[in-house]
Amino acid sequence: MADYFTKFSLILKLPDEAAQKFALALANQARDIANGNELPGNFPASLVEAVEDWQFETEAESSPDNWELWMHSDCGGIDAVCAFIQHLLHTFNPNGSVTFEWSNDCSKPRVDAYGGGASVITSDEIKIMSTWQWLREHAPQAAL
Repeated sequence: MADYFTKFSLILKLPDEAAQKFALALANQARDIANGNELPGNFPASLVEAVEDWQFETEAESSPDNWELWMHSDCGGIDAVCAFIQHLLHTFNPNGSVTFEWSNDCSKPRVDAYGGGASVITSDEIKIMSTWQWLREHAPQAAL
């Protein structure tokens, strides 16, 4: 049996401590909902569907005048982290953008196990491309 992994790690800069506390509280609330807790009435509608894919950790990274979130996973959560980042951009930095990459890996050699992808996120749009998509778009037609 093989174990499959989707790994990512990124830092999101936030404007201040209040924004960091808001983001951490929202991430904890989403994780609790994903673990079976009831959906509170004030939970953002834009994140409701993302909760099903909430498979990443969110931790505070701080230094004087520097407020950040470290988001990371070895088991996926790409759609959820993209939606979460988009919500934070919409709330705190509507003109900003965030980019990040991820890798797909496996504990044993499998032909379908390796690759990855990248995302560009703004407050209005999430663009995702996998390495598989890129290869299909750019590789010449294979001859039999």
